[in-house]
Amino acid sequence: MKSSDDTLMYQEAHAAADVIAHQLDANAGLLSALGERLRARPPRCIVTCARGSSDHAAAYAKYVFETRLGVVTASASPSVSSIYDAPLDLQDTLFVAVSQSGKSPDLLRSAEAARAAGAQVLALVNVEDSPLARMADTVVPLRAGPERSVAATKSYLATLSAVLQLAACWSGEESLHAALDRLPGDLRQGWDMDWRPLGEGLRTVHNLFVVGRGYGFGAALEAALKFKETCGLHAEAFSAAEVRHGPMALVGEGFPVLVLAQEDGTLENTLDLAAEFRARGARVWVAAPGVSGPDALPMPAGVPAITTPLVAVQSFYRAASGLSLARGYDPDVPPHLRKVTETL
Repeated sequence: MKSSDDTLMYQEAHAAADVIAHQLDANAGLLSALGERLRARPPRCIVTCARGSSDHAAAYAKYVFETRLGVVTASASPSVSSIYDAPLDLQDTLFVAVSQSGKSPDLLRSAEAARAAGAQVLALVNVEDSPLARMADTVVPLRAGPERSVAATKSYLATLSAVLQLAACWSGEESLHAALDRLPGDLRQGWDMDWRPLGEGLRTVHNLFVVGRGYGFGAALEAALKFKETCGLHAEAFSAAEVRHGPMALVGEGFPVLVLAQEDGTLENTLDLAAEFRARGARVWVAAPGVSGPDALPMPAGVPAITTPLVAVQSFYRAASGLSLARGYDPDVPPHLRKVTETL
């Protein structure tokens, strides 16, 4: 039987800090030039297009682009082009296609339609000779290297770091460059955080909520997917601003909730929500910088809010690999799934 550190998921997630350190260095010139072009001729809006973990990265990108660039960012539905063949006005739009493999037919059709509609197509893609890369006007390589586990880990985190480096080079904001400079080290610290209490608490449960907000909402989506994918555990992700609108009715005695938070304007509200869950008798775990107590999952100190979700996900991946094995699954070969999902 595999041990936790024998899984490909463990090994590939562990490599994320080194992958990102290399990526940031290798892509610096490319993104600096792209940032100059985008400042000289900014798009009227940004449209992202992705599926699965890549779409969770796009959710993070929305908050980064809107808060740090002031550019409205929306998610495209690939079926609008691939199934309905509906034309869109994308003149002067930056169309950001996000994919590990760069092969899914619906994503390719969407990128092709976007370019025909006047958009500049930017591909964030791991496989540099993929059809998506060949189709794009500009390619930002994720540089995660081959990823053999079905569960995407290092490629997901590399997508988030690419998004952040793009925003830093576009905006010229020194705080973003500073956050990137320390990111590999923060990820290494995140890997060393002990989240085993989360795995122990979820070993026999059937359902849970994962809650985040703002920069952390994409991380909540990603964690919920990995719980389903690798652990056979039904998890739903909610924004801390939305979970009171109906889903709260399900939360009662013993109901498990994982709360992810970062130290920004969303923190107080998210921690208040965690307290409300506890008052209902829920089993709550909170991952947030500076938070202590019996249900706190450790986080490195001083991590910028905008990179906190990356560090939390890095800690989570290690815990999820162990939880998967403890529940009798193999995180590298989830049932009924393949590494590359080709959707029409």
